[in-house]
Amino acid sequence: MGLGGCILLIGVGAILAFATDWHMDSVNVDLVGWIMMIVGVIGVFVYASVIRRRRMVVPPTTTVVSDDERHL
Repeated sequence: MGLGGCILLIGVGAILAFATDWHMDSVNVDLVGWIMMIVGVIGVFVYASVIRRRRMVVPPTTTVVSDDERHL
């Protein structure tokens, strides 16, 4: 799941938790919204840590001087 999916989970979870007034007998919609938001936040943190590990550090470039020059 990428960053977009995590943000989508947070958004849909917030809508379910705060913006709806549905009442179902077998499912607590507010709890489902909170669970979706928590999973989305955990996904953002995991995604950020994976991206931080994958980022390649490029060493600074150095000039190489060769001693193999021929002098006439």
